[in-house]
Amino acid sequence: MTDTNKNIAKSPSRKKKFRDTTVTLAHGSGGQAMRDLIDDIFVGSFGNPAMADLEDGVSFPIQSLAQLGDRLTFTTDSFVVDPLFFPGGDIGTLAVNGTVNDLAVSGATPLYLSCSVIVEEGLAVDSLRKVAASIQQAAEAANVQIVTGDTKVVPKGSADKLFLNTAGIGMVREGINVKSDRLQPGDAILVNGPLGDHGTAILIARGELALDTNVASDCQPLHGLVDIIINACPQVKAMRDATRGGVATVLNEFATASGVGIRLQESQVPIREEVKGVCEILGFDPLYLANEGKLVVAVPQEAAETVLAAMQSHPAGQESKIIGEVVEAAAGVVWMQTGFGSERVVDMLVGEQLPRIC
Repeated sequence: MTDTNKNIAKSPSRKKKFRDTTVTLAHGSGGQAMRDLIDDIFVGSFGNPAMADLEDGVSFPIQSLAQLGDRLTFTTDSFVVDPLFFPGGDIGTLAVNGTVNDLAVSGATPLYLSCSVIVEEGLAVDSLRKVAASIQQAAEAANVQIVTGDTKVVPKGSADKLFLNTAGIGMVREGINVKSDRLQPGDAILVNGPLGDHGTAILIARGELALDTNVASDCQPLHGLVDIIINACPQVKAMRDATRGGVATVLNEFATASGVGIRLQESQVPIREEVKGVCEILGFDPLYLANEGKLVVAVPQEAAETVLAAMQSHPAGQESKIIGEVVEAAAGVVWMQTGFGSERVVDMLVGEQLPRIC
């Protein structure tokens, strides 16, 4: 894995000069107040000279990127999760890991991220500072750099506390081709652990229901796990992180894109008892609940056990399972063999089970 952080010197530590307790419209004015906020909270937290210059763009030597692969991958995502802080993470860790994982499951080595911030007037500065620290910690854990960004402040009522947008670039190693239209009958379907943790954690954190569980979000970077999968099986067919819409939506997208059927075994699908309990009470299907640290991967059948063992050797994949197989029949359909011996169709999610989960 390429260590991008070790090549970047840290910025000199900056003296704190932002003493306001809440964000006001003046902090988005483009003047001194905004400069102080950016300089103290974001540049100070990220400690990256590429940002410290406060230029409108950042440049990279092409030669250094070309050494890492033969294709550049570029992705972007926005995060509006409510609440901002939840068991297992916050909007900052979510924004970094979400974009890192989008790059990783595309077969790319994540390298650089941007981070744009939309702040509602009145947000506590301590909350903003805490999120900025989380962003930097998550970036270091994922071995990526935050190299550029933007800050806007909107009047109270125009947004809900804090929204983030992160974009990222990475390089795809030569010979790696991960796409959802490459599944063939006989391929195995694997996941890297229990499903639905993030959606359940957000639901409980909102405090709108008289429910209490110890379930925490599974928010985590997956680039290391993806590296292990690709090293074990360079012929990996498809990968996708199972965020909104859950595993069910990912598998339906695979089946449609490849023109194949996918058969799941309910007994092999890992779901925590606490998550099952919440779903039974509220009428949710855990296959559709959001995850922020789980991926679905399709590999040739002959490589399935090797890939499974490799995944289980990584901290992010210790509870990995082979949950199904690709079949020729019923093209475009996903179904599940239940524990009672019956079968049910696992269709694409219609509507939204839980809004603002990421």
